[in-house]
Amino acid sequence: MLIHNARILTLAGEPGPRRSRALRDLNVIDQGWVSIEDGRIAEVESGAPDPRRLRGATDAIDAQGRVLMPAFVDCHTHACWAGDRFDEFEMRLAGVSYLDILKRGGGIMATVRAVRQADEATLTRLLLERLERMMLLGTATVEVKSGYGLSPDDEIKMLRAIRAAAGRSPLRIVPTFLGAHAIDRDNPDFVEETITKTLPAVAQEFPKIACDAYCETAAWPLEDCRRLFEEAQALGCPIRVHTDQFNSLGMTRLAVEMGAVSVDHLEAITPRDLEFLARSETIGVMVPCTGFNLDGRYAPARALIDAGGAVAIASNYNPGSAPTPSIPFTIALACRALCMTPAEAIAAAIWNAACVLRLEDEVGSIEIGKRADLQILDMRDERGLAYEFATPGPAMVMIGGKVVSRGEHARFEQGD
Repeated sequence: MLIHNARILTLAGEPGPRRSRALRDLNVIDQGWVSIEDGRIAEVESGAPDPRRLRGATDAIDAQGRVLMPAFVDCHTHACWAGDRFDEFEMRLAGVSYLDILKRGGGIMATVRAVRQADEATLTRLLLERLERMMLLGTATVEVKSGYGLSPDDEIKMLRAIRAAAGRSPLRIVPTFLGAHAIDRDNPDFVEETITKTLPAVAQEFPKIACDAYCETAAWPLEDCRRLFEEAQALGCPIRVHTDQFNSLGMTRLAVEMGAVSVDHLEAITPRDLEFLARSETIGVMVPCTGFNLDGRYAPARALIDAGGAVAIASNYNPGSAPTPSIPFTIALACRALCMTPAEAIAAAIWNAACVLRLEDEVGSIEIGKRADLQILDMRDERGLAYEFATPGPAMVMIGGKVVSRGEHARFEQGD
């Protein structure tokens, strides 16, 4: 395949997560072309290709000046679940807080009950349906957490469903173990069981899987998170953590000290912890759709970027706090609520997100040898991603060199 006459956002640059001014550099080719062979990017050039190359291409697409850019990398989702939370949505509209719903046995625990009742095949089918929605909106790589099982058998059931979906979907799926998502009050030995039974069983079947936890007043306390993460690291699992969503409990600083890959949420981070995070290698993952859906509270992305910290953004796709598969909407919201520029939001949703998943050698930029996970926007200026919202998605999505979606709203002139 050869895509030509495109405004190309390559996002090529130095290794590692982008910070400060580097986060705004999308390394743009105003007009250029890209060739793809065997699912990989073979050439990236400015100008127009030799006419003989166009005639020789199996599939030549004239982008007509539209933006060609890497597909999105959604580095924080809970897209594997069963059941729904419509009743709770109406409760929150009536003024009941998210934490109060959780304390009453709703929230995460409501989904836990539904997941425990579902079999692996059902979870796989539901996840595939959600992955399809994400793909149509330009996402090609997705992190999917467990965490709605909260028992050895049900957590492994979830992870097996995620693995099965990965084998049937064109998207690249990265599983994460989130057995410490909530506290199962019906099991007095839950914390000990999660650390000594569930985690080792998961690590044996899914070696080096990332281990996540939700540190919050109604969820896992700091010291239990520390114990979990010490065991996870001893088993070779990298660590990530949900922290500072509603309350600052000291988890962000502890996670950085323990070498966490990322600290996610950060709506309640203190200025002192923000400075500490900014000086570290840990990436702050912001999930603005949660603030939009819950309570209007957002993480201080602007302050963290200005302090030199590394920032990624993600959808947090889940049935309770962020029921959306849309990275384009996440980008639009990041500019309005997190005070990010369009370029920063794009880089945070692609390159820095790939760094969170440690996949930046494979995806996240348009460079020779990388996987051809690409999208063509139905616009000629990438700032439209932030300016517009609730749009129908990109004009074309390609994953691994194969076109998986061509928007009916955007026609292309193609070669023979």
